[in-house]
Amino acid sequence: MAIQSAQRAWELENAVKLVDPHRDALYAYDEAEQKAINADRPWKTNPHHFKNVRISAIALLKMVMHARSGGPIEIMGLMQGKIAGDTFVVTDAVRLPVEGTETRVNAGAEADEYAAQFMIKSREAGTLENAVGWYHSHPGYGCWLSGIDVATQMLHQTHTDPFLAVVIDPDRTISAGKVEIGAFRTFPEDYKPPNSGAGDEYQTIPLNKIEDFGAHASQYYSLEVSHYKSSLDSYLLEMLWNKYWVSTLSQSPLFTNREYSSKQMLDLSQKIKNAEESLRAQARGGLRGSNKDSQLDKIVRDSNKIAGEEITGLLAGDVKAKLFNGVGAPSAEAPVR
Repeated sequence: MAIQSAQRAWELENAVKLVDPHRDALYAYDEAEQKAINADRPWKTNPHHFKNVRISAIALLKMVMHARSGGPIEIMGLMQGKIAGDTFVVTDAVRLPVEGTETRVNAGAEADEYAAQFMIKSREAGTLENAVGWYHSHPGYGCWLSGIDVATQMLHQTHTDPFLAVVIDPDRTISAGKVEIGAFRTFPEDYKPPNSGAGDEYQTIPLNKIEDFGAHASQYYSLEVSHYKSSLDSYLLEMLWNKYWVSTLSQSPLFTNREYSSKQMLDLSQKIKNAEESLRAQARGGLRGSNKDSQLDKIVRDSNKIAGEEITGLLAGDVKAKLFNGVGAPSAEAPVR
């Protein structure tokens, strides 16, 4: 009962919507339709053609489990699915044998060969969905594309379009209790987007990543991400959830993510120090502007985020203690009168 309740809570938190069982055929793969879309190639004339991504709950859970298994090391995988209008529909995800580091991951010849063989075997087994994207993790520093990620995505869009890049932050997922995920497409090299970066949701970026984040932010755009499950997914999702639930139950966000939390607070203290030095320099020079309020606003947002994650971890530990402390212990006998 507790496992089922936790699964439902996870689905609600990540807005996983159940597709009408009578419309499950909507997600059936129509090879002729996909060939017609690839022949038409509307994304070639409109760099903003793709606007949405729908990821199945099974693919989402598999990607999160893979990202968490990598710890501080970046991981990488492949996504299968199809195209529906301006939407990528991701039906499944598979891990790739890639050796990443704490700051980067890139597919080599071995991973490319593995992916090619996997797609061949999938078709032989009757799975017709194409490879529609790749995913990788950013442990602790948010969902965006680095310079290497932009180059990788541009290469895919040149040779295997339509293709999508998805980024998952496993550390922030554990701390927030909700999957931290982003989906992106790069612009053509000769395209200059209007109002680049405007309207993007604010996210905390560590100081050692800000330069890389800002240098390439105008080379790609984000897509709206939503999640779904069909009636056919329920059994597989239940099996996967049993494994995910045990892992989640046996860990505390505060202990599992203590290194990430310490880095977050250290990074925040450095941002406060930098802001203080900047404000002093402005005061000495008699300068005034909105930069002061902007810096302080970002610091307040970052500090509120860290506080919220710590509170979430404390509450999770308290709930587990109340639920399981004393489980299996002999109950006290009623006093004899």
